[in-house]
Formats: sequence, structure tokens, C-alpha cells
Amino acid sequence: MSTVALTHAPGQSRAVPRLLIGLAFALTAIFVVAPLAFIFWRAFAEGWAVYLKNIADPLVLHAIWLTTLVAVIVVPVNIAFGIAVAWAIARFRFPGRKLLMVLIEIPFSISPIIAGICYLLLYGRQGLLGPWLAAHDLKVMFALPGIVLVTMFVTAPFVVREVLPLMQAQGSEQEQAAVTLGARGWQVFSRVTLPNIRWALLYGAVLCTARAVGEFGGVSVVSGSIRGQTNTLPLQIELMFNDLNTTGAFAAASTLTVIALVVLVVKAALESRR
Repeated sequence: MSTVALTHAPGQSRAVPRLLIGLAFALTAIFVVAPLAFIFWRAFAEGWAVYLKNIADPLVLHAIWLTTLVAVIVVPVNIAFGIAVAWAIARFRFPGRKLLMVLIEIPFSISPIIAGICYLLLYGRQGLLGPWLAAHDLKVMFALPGIVLVTMFVTAPFVVREVLPLMQAQGSEQEQAAVTLGARGWQVFSRVTLPNIRWALLYGAVLCTARAVGEFGGVSVVSGSIRGQTNTLPLQIELMFNDLNTTGAFAAASTLTVIALVVLVVKAALESRR
């Protein structure tokens, strides 16, 4: 990536650029750095022993495990979904193509809580499919499947939105050339398409992971917030606050913050490679 230096015309005042830069740093410090510093300060306010005791709490460990499990399930599925949809839209013309592009954006247009309610009305005990699921002893709501479904919904657009513009910009000439030389479908994908989109794909996967780990609204509806069973890490943090365990809540929040910071570092690294 090239860097554009800030230049000034002869006689032009440098006060305005410096003011804007200073304002940007000040706002960043107030709205980003200060809250993050406060989280870690409160988490360690009572010492390492108390911090580790809160992190080692069985409910917190289960929440971390459940959050990780959901991300491990959701991200690969969304990667496969994103590649398939991006390939279809970028490489083919078919009826409903524009409608599909609009539908992909729906998770960004509605509140995750609304999505959770829709899943509840569809798969809940009193929902449309509830009686059939109960008759076959299948539990979706207030269990892992419901959490996975709503998380997949809110994270579905991320990979598509990163991969699709790149595939459209690159065109299909290289893939057509590979087919002309005798390459089969999987060979074209693995040796031509995938290397060309790998950084955009990884970037979308990182964003998808961050969203999956931090999802709260939709999961709070479909999980039932059952202690030690369906509480993801964001829900466990809220539960600890409600139980007046402020230090424990900040300790759990620091874990979520570390995950977010790691994701940001990976995101920045991928942006530099792109």
C-alpha cells in the first residue's frame, strides 16, 4: 500500500491539519483508549489472585468454551457460504441475482434482537415448527443449535462483502484460461480463484469471528441465558454485573477485550498485505 504525505501549498496555514489530527487523537483517547484501560484497571483492581479466581470460575470457563465453540462452527460455514454466493453473483447471470444481493444485506439492516425473535417464533415450542421439533425430540431454542443459527444469521454478510467486490474486479479471464488449458472445476478454484481472493477471504473470516464472539442481542433471545449451559461470554458478563460481581464482570470482559484486540491486530496485518 502506498502512503500519501500531507502537503501544503505555499503560505497555507498548517493550523487546521494539526487541529484535525489532534482532535482525532483526543477523541480516540476518550472514546476508545480510556474505556479499554478502565476495563483492565477494574479487572486487576483487587489483584491477580482475584482476577484468576474469577476467570477460573466454572461458569466463566463454560461461557468461554461455548463462545469458542460457536465461532468454530459459524466461521467455516460462513466462509463456505460466502465463497459460494460471491462466486454465483460474480460469475453468473441468473434470475433473482439482484434480489440475492439485497438479501445478503438483510442482517445488516435489522436488529439482531429481531432476528432472535423470528427464530424463536419459528423454532420455539409454540412456534411454527415447534410441535414438529418436539415430536421428534429436537431442541433448537435455548440450546446450542439456536445460538449457532442466530450467530450465523448476523455474521453471514461479512465474507461475501469482502470477497465479492474483489472477484468482480478481477473478472474471470484467468479462470477461463485455466479451463481452456484443461483444468477441472476444483483445480480452477484451488489454483486460480482461491489464491486471488485469499487475503479478502481471510479478512472476511476475521471480521466474522469478531462478530460471532461478541454477539449479544440475538443470542440473548434464543439462548434463554441458562447458567452454565447456554450463556456465551457476553451474556455471562451481563449476568455477573446483575449479580453485583463487578470485578468478575470486568475480568470476563477483559478476556473478551483481548480477543477483540487480537482480531484487530490480525485485521490490520491483513489490510497491510492487501
